Amino acid sequence: MSRTSEPRIAIVGGGIGGLVLAGLLHRYGIAAMLHERDTGLDARAHGGSLDLHPESGQRALDELGLSDGFRADARPEGEDLRILDPAGKVLGRHAPEPGEGTRPEIDRGSLRRLLLSKVPDTAIGWGRHVTGVQPLATGGHRLTFADGTQTHCDILIGADGGRSRIRPLLTDARPVHLSAYLQLTITDADRRRPRVAQFVGPGSLMALGNNINLGAQRSGDGTIRVSVTVRTDADWIGRQRFHDEDRAGIVVRLHDMFADWDPELTAMIDACDPGSLVARNIEALPVGTRWSSRPDVTLLGDAAHLMPPVGEGANQAMLDGVMLARAIAEHADDPAAAIAAYETEMFERTAAIAAGSARIERMGLAPDAAERMAAFFA
Repeated sequence: MSRTSEPRIAIVGGGIGGLVLAGLLHRYGIAAMLHERDTGLDARAHGGSLDLHPESGQRALDELGLSDGFRADARPEGEDLRILDPAGKVLGRHAPEPGEGTRPEIDRGSLRRLLLSKVPDTAIGWGRHVTGVQPLATGGHRLTFADGTQTHCDILIGADGGRSRIRPLLTDARPVHLSAYLQLTITDADRRRPRVAQFVGPGSLMALGNNINLGAQRSGDGTIRVSVTVRTDADWIGRQRFHDEDRAGIVVRLHDMFADWDPELTAMIDACDPGSLVARNIEALPVGTRWSSRPDVTLLGDAAHLMPPVGEGANQAMLDGVMLARAIAEHADDPAAAIAAYETEMFERTAAIAAGSARIERMGLAPDAAERMAAFFA
């Protein structure tokens, strides 16, 4: 692809998938501009840790030349997973022997920092919140940002998450509600809450039953994130008005949700930091969402195939970045062919994975979830 004929490529969204794509395009010598609404890498909390799979997330890191950096930051012990019932009985455990695990955990912030190291400073615009997208009669699009500035591109790639502003250019598909999710945080857990930290262990646990689950996940910085997932309607969080409660009130209400559960499980709620509650709805795009290919716009990651958070979303976003970058490089003179080739592979791959993720999500909130999940991992 010559510099005189190279199309202007705009990537909207600087999450994990967008960063993989931007880094690989740069590695292939293809110019692209990434627009991210956050003002910087640490403008907001990054969330918990991720287990990266060899065939997807780890593959992307290898193609970017980041395998050594990943191994330095990853936590093999993070693969440790226990599945408990409400009585606190351990029904299943996944704990690979040292050196035998294949899916080590890495904190999301550390992963984004690694990926960002492969994107030139001049190829990313921070604080670029897209507020409008207008298709142009001659092809391509005009992007308008919150500060009133605009830019034009020949190829537009939406890597902007489940609530993508780019998706409506291609499909009317919208995310559907699945469940409600509450997260609380225990910072510096080993020092401040040693008993709870020891109970959680080096990785994560899931206590499941009665259409609700209580989980905990350790991060590399010593933080433990405690989560509550409830099968309920989309308005449930709004009705709870958790923001009107102080810490003591929230703890009482959460204990009411887990009446008769093992005290060692509910002790994780008592240990959480004041003011750390974050509430959101879990959504997913309909399984098999696809669209008619267009020569100047496509999607990757959650924008294309938002799935329940059961371990595949980030990995598939990273693999999307690999496959789209490769398609653009292989079809340097034909962007339409590049996008069509990428979408054909991506639709087939992610439909099966999304269907499996949906089954796991339903399993995790079933009345007999603990038994079913333990059997699944066994």
